[in-house]
Amino acid sequence: MLHRTQKLSESNSLFLFGARGTGKTTLLRGLFAQAQTLWIDLLTEADETKYGRHPDDLSQMLATHTYTKVVIDEVQKAPKLLDVVHREMERRPEIQFIVTGSSARKLKRGAANLLAGRAFTYHLFPLTTDELGPRFDLAHALAFGSLPKLLTYTTDEDKNEFLRAYVNNYLREEIQMEQLVRHLHPFRDFLEVAAQCNGQVLNYAKIARDIGVDDKTVRSYFSILEDTLVGSALPSFHRSIRKQQREAPKFYLFDPGVVRALDGTLRVALVPKTYAFGRAFEHWVILECLRVNAYRRLDYQLSYLLTKNHVEVDLVVQRPGTLDLLIEIKSAERATPALVKHLRSLHTDWDRDHEAELWSLDRDEQIIDGVRCLHWQQGLRKFHTPSRLELLA
Repeated sequence: MLHRTQKLSESNSLFLFGARGTGKTTLLRGLFAQAQTLWIDLLTEADETKYGRHPDDLSQMLATHTYTKVVIDEVQKAPKLLDVVHREMERRPEIQFIVTGSSARKLKRGAANLLAGRAFTYHLFPLTTDELGPRFDLAHALAFGSLPKLLTYTTDEDKNEFLRAYVNNYLREEIQMEQLVRHLHPFRDFLEVAAQCNGQVLNYAKIARDIGVDDKTVRSYFSILEDTLVGSALPSFHRSIRKQQREAPKFYLFDPGVVRALDGTLRVALVPKTYAFGRAFEHWVILECLRVNAYRRLDYQLSYLLTKNHVEVDLVVQRPGTLDLLIEIKSAERATPALVKHLRSLHTDWDRDHEAELWSLDRDEQIIDGVRCLHWQQGLRKFHTPSRLELLA
Protein backbone atom coordinates (compact mmCIF):
# COMPACT_ATOMS: atom_id res chain seq x y z
CA MET A 1 0.00 0.00 0.00
CA LEU A 2 1.26 3.47 -0.87
CA HIS A 3 2.16 5.72 2.03
CA ARG A 4 -0.35 8.59 2.18
CA THR A 5 0.67 12.02 3.43
CA GLN A 6 -2.59 12.63 5.27
CA LYS A 7 -2.18 11.90 8.96
CA LEU A 8 -5.36 10.98 10.86
CA SER A 9 -6.00 11.15 14.57
CA GLU A 10 -5.71 7.73 16.21
CA SER A 11 -8.10 8.55 19.04
CA ASN A 12 -10.40 11.48 18.30
CA SER A 13 -13.47 10.93 16.11
CA LEU A 14 -13.09 12.33 12.63
CA PHE A 15 -14.54 13.08 9.21
CA LEU A 16 -12.53 12.12 6.14
CA PHE A 17 -13.86 13.87 3.04
CA GLY A 18 -12.71 13.25 -0.51
CA ALA A 19 -14.04 12.65 -4.00
CA ARG A 20 -14.88 9.12 -5.05
CA GLY A 21 -11.83 7.05 -5.89
CA THR A 22 -9.27 9.04 -3.92
CA GLY A 23 -8.53 6.06 -1.67
CA LYS A 24 -10.46 6.84 1.52
CA THR A 25 -11.56 3.25 2.16
CA THR A 26 -8.13 1.82 1.33
CA LEU A 27 -6.46 4.24 3.72
CA LEU A 28 -8.86 3.44 6.55
CA ARG A 29 -8.61 -0.31 6.08
CA GLY A 30 -4.86 0.00 6.37
CA LEU A 31 -5.13 2.02 9.57
CA PHE A 32 -8.16 0.48 11.30
CA ALA A 33 -8.19 -3.15 10.31
CA GLN A 34 -8.37 -4.59 13.81
CA ALA A 35 -11.13 -7.04 14.74
CA GLN A 36 -12.83 -4.62 17.13
CA THR A 37 -13.77 -2.23 14.33
CA LEU A 38 -17.36 -2.06 13.08
CA TRP A 39 -17.46 -1.32 9.35
CA ILE A 40 -20.55 0.19 7.76
CA ASP A 41 -20.21 0.51 3.99
CA LEU A 42 -23.09 2.60 2.70
CA LEU A 43 -22.06 1.99 -0.91
CA THR A 44 -23.40 -1.54 -0.45
CA GLU A 45 -27.12 -1.95 -0.93
CA ALA A 46 -27.48 -3.98 2.26
CA ASP A 47 -25.91 -1.39 4.56
CA GLU A 48 -27.54 1.57 2.84
CA THR A 49 -30.96 -0.05 3.16
CA LYS A 50 -30.43 -1.14 6.75
CA TYR A 51 -29.01 2.08 8.19
CA GLY A 52 -30.86 4.42 5.86
CA ARG A 53 -34.20 3.09 7.08
CA HIS A 54 -33.23 2.22 10.63
CA PRO A 55 -30.27 4.36 11.77
CA ASP A 56 -30.89 3.39 15.42
CA ASP A 57 -29.69 -0.11 14.54
CA LEU A 58 -26.21 1.33 15.11
CA SER A 59 -27.01 1.90 18.80
CA GLN A 60 -28.20 -1.70 19.10
CA MET A 61 -24.97 -2.96 17.53
CA LEU A 62 -22.87 -0.97 19.99
CA ALA A 63 -24.95 -2.14 22.94
CA THR A 64 -24.43 -5.82 22.13
CA HIS A 65 -20.82 -5.83 20.87
CA THR A 66 -17.48 -4.49 22.08
CA TYR A 67 -16.06 -2.12 19.48
CA THR A 68 -13.22 0.35 19.86
CA LYS A 69 -13.76 1.97 16.47
CA VAL A 70 -16.69 2.48 14.11
CA VAL A 71 -16.07 3.30 10.44
CA ILE A 72 -19.00 4.66 8.41
CA ASP A 73 -18.12 4.88 4.72
CA GLU A 74 -19.90 7.45 2.46
CA VAL A 75 -22.19 8.81 5.15
CA GLN A 76 -24.08 11.07 2.74
CA LYS A 77 -25.98 7.92 1.72
CA ALA A 78 -27.60 7.82 5.19
CA PRO A 79 -27.08 11.24 6.82
CA LYS A 80 -29.46 10.51 9.69
CA LEU A 81 -26.80 8.14 11.01
CA LEU A 82 -24.89 11.20 12.19
CA ASP A 83 -27.57 11.92 14.80
CA VAL A 84 -26.98 8.45 16.20
CA VAL A 85 -23.21 8.90 16.05
CA HIS A 86 -23.49 12.18 17.97
CA ARG A 87 -25.55 10.49 20.69
CA GLU A 88 -23.22 7.51 20.91
CA MET A 89 -20.13 9.74 21.11
CA GLU A 90 -21.53 11.10 24.37
CA ARG A 91 -22.58 7.69 25.67
CA ARG A 92 -19.43 5.84 24.67
CA PRO A 93 -16.45 8.24 24.62
CA GLU A 94 -14.10 5.27 24.46
CA ILE A 95 -15.19 4.58 20.83
CA GLN A 96 -13.56 6.43 17.95
CA PHE A 97 -15.96 7.16 15.08
CA ILE A 98 -14.42 7.53 11.62
CA VAL A 99 -16.86 8.91 9.06
CA THR A 100 -16.13 9.34 5.35
CA GLY A 101 -18.02 11.27 2.70
CA SER A 102 -17.76 12.42 -0.90
CA SER A 103 -20.64 14.90 -0.85
CA ALA A 104 -20.61 17.61 1.75
CA ARG A 105 -23.53 19.17 -0.17
CA LYS A 106 -25.84 16.26 0.59
CA LEU A 107 -25.06 16.63 4.28
CA LYS A 108 -25.56 20.40 4.26
CA ARG A 109 -28.83 20.26 2.34
CA GLY A 110 -30.16 17.56 4.62
CA ALA A 111 -29.26 19.64 7.68
CA ALA A 112 -27.16 16.69 8.82
CA ASN A 113 -25.65 16.66 12.27
CA LEU A 114 -21.96 17.47 11.77
CA LEU A 115 -21.16 16.44 15.35
CA ALA A 116 -20.93 19.96 16.74
CA GLY A 117 -17.22 20.27 16.04
CA ARG A 118 -16.35 17.24 18.16
CA ALA A 119 -14.93 15.38 15.17
CA PHE A 120 -11.75 16.52 13.43
CA THR A 121 -12.04 17.12 9.68
CA TYR A 122 -9.55 15.84 7.10
CA HIS A 123 -9.49 15.67 3.30
CA LEU A 124 -8.03 13.11 0.92
CA PHE A 125 -7.00 13.94 -2.65
CA PRO A 126 -5.61 11.98 -5.59
CA LEU A 127 -2.02 10.88 -5.14
CA THR A 128 0.63 13.57 -4.80
CA THR A 129 4.11 13.64 -6.29
CA ASP A 130 5.64 12.60 -2.95
CA GLU A 131 3.11 9.80 -2.40
CA LEU A 132 3.85 8.32 -5.81
CA GLY A 133 7.59 8.47 -5.10
CA PRO A 134 9.60 6.50 -7.70
CA ARG A 135 6.38 5.81 -9.61
CA PHE A 136 5.84 9.48 -10.31
CA ASP A 137 6.10 10.48 -13.95
CA LEU A 138 5.18 14.04 -14.93
CA ALA A 139 3.97 13.19 -18.43
CA HIS A 140 1.74 10.45 -17.01
CA ALA A 141 0.36 12.73 -14.29
CA LEU A 142 -0.55 15.43 -16.80
CA ALA A 143 -2.15 12.99 -19.23
CA PHE A 144 -3.99 10.68 -16.82
CA GLY A 145 -3.97 12.37 -13.41
CA SER A 146 -3.26 10.47 -10.21
CA LEU A 147 -6.36 8.66 -8.98
CA PRO A 148 -5.03 5.56 -7.15
CA LYS A 149 -6.94 3.08 -9.32
CA LEU A 150 -4.80 4.06 -12.31
CA LEU A 151 -1.89 2.17 -10.76
CA THR A 152 -3.70 -1.10 -11.48
CA TYR A 153 -3.77 -0.53 -15.26
CA THR A 154 -0.85 -1.10 -17.60
CA THR A 155 -2.11 0.25 -20.94
CA ASP A 156 -3.06 3.78 -21.91
CA GLU A 157 -6.34 2.52 -23.36
CA ASP A 158 -7.36 0.93 -20.07
CA LYS A 159 -6.49 4.13 -18.23
CA ASN A 160 -8.59 6.14 -20.67
CA GLU A 161 -11.50 3.75 -20.24
CA PHE A 162 -11.24 4.03 -16.46
CA LEU A 163 -11.36 7.83 -16.63
CA ARG A 164 -14.36 7.77 -18.97
CA ALA A 165 -16.15 5.37 -16.64
CA TYR A 166 -15.23 7.51 -13.63
CA VAL A 167 -16.80 10.59 -15.20
CA ASN A 168 -19.95 8.71 -16.24
CA ASN A 169 -20.34 7.08 -12.81
CA TYR A 170 -19.88 10.45 -11.13
CA LEU A 171 -22.67 11.92 -13.24
CA ARG A 172 -24.96 9.02 -12.50
CA GLU A 173 -24.24 8.41 -8.82
CA GLU A 174 -23.31 11.77 -7.32
CA ILE A 175 -25.50 14.04 -9.41
CA GLN A 176 -28.46 12.16 -10.87
CA MET A 177 -29.14 9.60 -8.15
CA GLU A 178 -28.70 12.08 -5.33
CA GLN A 179 -30.79 14.70 -7.19
CA LEU A 180 -28.34 17.55 -6.78
CA VAL A 181 -29.65 19.13 -10.00
CA ARG A 182 -33.16 19.06 -11.43
CA HIS A 183 -32.13 18.67 -15.08
CA LEU A 184 -29.06 16.59 -15.87
CA HIS A 185 -28.60 17.63 -19.52
CA PRO A 186 -27.47 21.26 -18.95
CA PHE A 187 -25.27 20.10 -16.09
CA ARG A 188 -23.63 17.55 -18.38
CA ASP A 189 -22.92 20.36 -20.86
CA PHE A 190 -21.66 22.51 -18.01
CA LEU A 191 -19.09 19.89 -16.95
CA GLU A 192 -17.55 19.90 -20.42
CA VAL A 193 -17.38 23.71 -20.44
CA ALA A 194 -15.98 23.74 -16.87
CA ALA A 195 -13.20 21.41 -18.04
CA GLN A 196 -12.46 23.62 -21.04
CA CYS A 197 -12.10 26.72 -18.84
CA ASN A 198 -10.21 24.89 -16.09
CA GLY A 199 -7.67 27.24 -14.54
CA GLN A 200 -9.07 30.35 -16.22
CA VAL A 201 -10.83 33.33 -14.64
CA LEU A 202 -14.51 32.42 -14.58
CA ASN A 203 -16.94 34.30 -16.80
CA TYR A 204 -20.29 33.16 -15.47
CA ALA A 205 -22.32 35.05 -18.08
CA LYS A 206 -20.44 33.47 -21.00
CA ILE A 207 -20.74 29.96 -19.55
CA ALA A 208 -24.46 30.56 -18.98
CA ARG A 209 -24.92 31.53 -22.63
CA ASP A 210 -22.94 28.50 -23.80
CA ILE A 211 -25.15 25.99 -21.96
CA GLY A 212 -28.48 27.85 -22.07
CA VAL A 213 -29.06 28.63 -18.39
CA ASP A 214 -28.83 31.77 -16.25
CA ASP A 215 -25.83 33.09 -14.29
CA LYS A 216 -27.29 32.01 -10.97
CA THR A 217 -27.57 28.41 -12.16
CA VAL A 218 -23.95 28.41 -13.34
CA ARG A 219 -22.80 29.64 -9.94
CA SER A 220 -24.83 26.89 -8.28
CA TYR A 221 -23.22 24.31 -10.58
CA PHE A 222 -19.73 25.41 -9.52
CA SER A 223 -20.90 25.21 -5.91
CA ILE A 224 -21.97 21.62 -6.55
CA LEU A 225 -18.49 20.78 -7.84
CA GLU A 226 -16.92 22.22 -4.69
CA ASP A 227 -19.37 20.50 -2.35
CA THR A 228 -18.87 17.15 -4.08
CA LEU A 229 -15.10 17.71 -3.77
CA VAL A 230 -14.23 17.54 -7.47
CA GLY A 231 -13.06 21.12 -7.78
CA SER A 232 -11.72 24.15 -5.91
CA ALA A 233 -12.11 27.87 -6.49
CA LEU A 234 -8.92 29.93 -6.36
CA PRO A 235 -9.91 33.49 -5.37
CA SER A 236 -8.39 36.64 -6.78
CA PHE A 237 -5.90 38.29 -4.48
CA HIS A 238 -6.78 41.31 -2.41
CA ARG A 239 -5.84 42.16 1.14
CA SER A 240 -9.46 43.13 1.75
CA ILE A 241 -11.65 40.04 2.06
CA ARG A 242 -14.64 42.10 0.95
CA LYS A 243 -12.95 43.24 -2.25
CA GLN A 244 -11.49 39.81 -2.86
CA GLN A 245 -14.96 38.31 -2.97
CA ARG A 246 -16.03 40.77 -5.65
CA GLU A 247 -13.51 39.46 -8.17
CA ALA A 248 -14.18 36.35 -10.24
CA PRO A 249 -12.19 33.30 -9.11
CA LYS A 250 -10.35 30.74 -11.15
CA PHE A 251 -11.61 27.18 -10.82
CA TYR A 252 -9.50 24.03 -10.81
CA LEU A 253 -10.97 20.54 -11.14
CA PHE A 254 -9.36 18.09 -8.74
CA ASP A 255 -7.49 15.90 -11.24
CA PRO A 256 -5.91 16.47 -14.69
CA GLY A 257 -7.11 13.11 -16.02
CA VAL A 258 -10.71 13.93 -15.11
CA VAL A 259 -10.36 17.25 -16.96
CA ARG A 260 -9.25 15.44 -20.11
CA ALA A 261 -12.06 12.91 -19.79
CA LEU A 262 -14.65 15.69 -19.44
CA ASP A 263 -13.41 17.80 -22.35
CA GLY A 264 -12.90 14.78 -24.65
CA THR A 265 -9.13 15.11 -25.12
CA LEU A 266 -7.93 11.81 -23.65
CA ARG A 267 -6.67 10.68 -27.06
CA VAL A 268 -4.91 13.97 -27.76
CA ALA A 269 -1.21 13.76 -26.91
CA LEU A 270 0.16 16.39 -24.53
CA VAL A 271 3.27 17.65 -26.31
CA PRO A 272 5.91 19.64 -24.38
CA LYS A 273 6.34 23.31 -25.39
CA THR A 274 2.67 23.60 -26.42
CA TYR A 275 -0.07 25.71 -24.87
CA ALA A 276 -2.02 22.62 -23.77
CA PHE A 277 1.03 21.15 -22.03
CA GLY A 278 1.69 24.44 -20.25
CA ARG A 279 -1.90 24.65 -18.98
CA ALA A 280 -1.81 21.05 -17.77
CA PHE A 281 1.52 21.64 -16.03
CA GLU A 282 0.25 24.76 -14.26
CA HIS A 283 -2.85 22.82 -13.20
CA TRP A 284 -0.80 19.98 -11.69
CA VAL A 285 1.52 22.29 -9.77
CA ILE A 286 -1.34 24.33 -8.31
CA LEU A 287 -3.14 21.13 -7.29
CA GLU A 288 0.04 20.03 -5.53
CA CYS A 289 0.15 23.31 -3.60
CA LEU A 290 -3.51 22.98 -2.59
CA ARG A 291 -2.96 19.40 -1.42
CA VAL A 292 0.23 20.15 0.51
CA ASN A 293 -1.44 23.12 2.19
CA ALA A 294 -4.33 20.90 3.34
CA TYR A 295 -2.29 17.85 4.35
CA ARG A 296 0.33 19.73 6.34
CA ARG A 297 -2.16 22.12 7.98
CA LEU A 298 -0.09 25.08 6.80
CA ASP A 299 -3.02 27.53 6.91
CA TYR A 300 -1.67 29.39 3.88
CA GLN A 301 -4.10 31.58 1.97
CA LEU A 302 -3.77 30.86 -1.75
CA SER A 303 -5.00 33.14 -4.52
CA TYR A 304 -4.08 34.41 -7.98
CA LEU A 305 -3.31 38.00 -8.98
CA LEU A 306 -4.49 39.86 -12.06
CA THR A 307 -3.84 43.61 -12.08
CA LYS A 308 -5.61 46.33 -14.06
CA ASN A 309 -2.52 46.42 -16.28
CA HIS A 310 -3.00 42.70 -17.04
CA VAL A 311 0.00 41.62 -15.00
CA GLU A 312 -0.84 38.11 -13.80
CA VAL A 313 0.77 35.94 -11.15
CA ASP A 314 -0.30 32.32 -10.97
CA LEU A 315 -0.16 31.94 -7.20
CA VAL A 316 0.00 34.37 -4.30
CA VAL A 317 0.73 32.58 -1.02
CA GLN A 318 0.08 34.44 2.22
CA ARG A 319 1.99 32.54 4.90
CA PRO A 320 1.33 33.21 8.58
CA GLY A 321 4.41 34.49 10.38
CA THR A 322 6.60 34.91 7.31
CA LEU A 323 6.84 36.57 3.91
CA ASP A 324 4.25 36.52 1.16
CA LEU A 325 5.30 34.28 -1.72
CA LEU A 326 4.55 35.11 -5.36
CA ILE A 327 4.88 32.14 -7.73
CA GLU A 328 4.91 32.10 -11.52
CA ILE A 329 4.56 28.60 -13.04
CA LYS A 330 6.00 27.89 -16.48
CA SER A 331 6.63 24.62 -18.30
CA ALA A 332 9.76 26.02 -19.94
CA GLU A 333 12.91 23.94 -19.76
CA ARG A 334 15.05 27.03 -19.27
CA ALA A 335 14.43 30.03 -17.00
CA THR A 336 14.91 33.35 -18.82
CA PRO A 337 14.43 37.05 -18.00
CA ALA A 338 11.29 37.12 -20.16
CA LEU A 339 9.62 34.53 -17.90
CA VAL A 340 10.06 36.64 -14.77
CA LYS A 341 8.94 40.00 -16.17
CA HIS A 342 5.56 39.95 -14.38
CA LEU A 343 7.13 39.14 -11.05
CA ARG A 344 9.83 41.75 -11.59
CA SER A 345 7.24 44.44 -12.38
CA LEU A 346 5.49 43.84 -9.06
CA HIS A 347 8.57 44.30 -6.87
CA THR A 348 8.14 48.04 -6.36
CA ASP A 349 4.33 47.92 -6.12
CA TRP A 350 4.00 45.21 -3.47
CA ASP A 351 3.07 46.81 -0.16
CA ARG A 352 5.12 44.51 2.08
CA ASP A 353 8.22 42.33 2.07
CA HIS A 354 7.79 39.27 -0.09
CA GLU A 355 9.55 36.58 -2.07
CA ALA A 356 9.14 35.96 -5.78
CA GLU A 357 9.81 32.60 -7.41
CA LEU A 358 9.62 31.10 -10.88
CA TRP A 359 8.86 27.37 -10.91
CA SER A 360 9.70 25.60 -14.15
CA LEU A 361 11.29 22.45 -15.60
CA ASP A 362 14.75 24.01 -15.37
CA ARG A 363 16.82 22.07 -12.82
CA ASP A 364 19.44 24.78 -12.41
CA GLU A 365 18.64 27.13 -9.54
CA GLN A 366 19.42 30.77 -10.25
CA ILE A 367 18.28 34.31 -9.46
CA ILE A 368 17.14 36.54 -12.31
CA ASP A 369 16.29 40.18 -11.56
CA GLY A 370 15.61 39.36 -7.92
CA VAL A 371 13.38 36.37 -8.74
CA ARG A 372 14.50 32.96 -7.51
CA CYS A 373 14.15 30.38 -10.28
CA LEU A 374 13.63 26.79 -9.13
CA HIS A 375 12.71 23.41 -10.53
CA TRP A 376 9.04 22.98 -9.61
CA GLN A 377 9.70 20.01 -7.32
CA GLN A 378 12.34 21.96 -5.43
CA GLY A 379 9.86 24.83 -5.19
CA LEU A 380 7.27 22.51 -3.68
CA ARG A 381 9.71 21.25 -1.06
CA LYS A 382 10.54 24.81 -0.13
CA PHE A 383 6.82 25.68 -0.16
CA HIS A 384 6.03 23.51 2.85
CA THR A 385 9.39 23.81 4.62
CA PRO A 386 10.39 27.50 4.57
CA SER A 387 13.98 28.09 5.58
CA ARG A 388 14.82 29.38 9.06
CA LEU A 389 15.84 32.69 7.50
CA GLU A 390 12.36 33.12 6.00
CA LEU A 391 10.64 32.26 9.27
CA LEU A 392 12.67 34.91 11.11
CA ALA A 393 12.22 37.54 8.43
